[in-house]
Amino acid sequence: MVDFMLEEELVDLVTFCLQNPGSNVHEQERRITEIGRLLYADGGVDAMENFFHVVRNRVNGEIKKDPLPLRSLWNGITSEWQYYQH
Repeated sequence: MVDFMLEEELVDLVTFCLQNPGSNVHEQERRITEIGRLLYADGGVDAMENFFHVVRNRVNGEIKKDPLPLRSLWNGITSEWQYYQH
């Protein structure tokens, strides 16, 4: 149940950031980073990858925008996760 709630929250946060480019989204980005930390603590990099994959598919399907650049918000959680905005 917690995973589903985190997934829904992350979809909402990512969607907001993508639909409001250039606006003040620091709070949303901070929470996205917190969720990444929770995922890493629970299941490591595999959990992060799997979760982001699901969120990416949902956001692409719902608003036709790719959240891939937001992966970089999880940089620094572990040295195994290094993505850069395009």
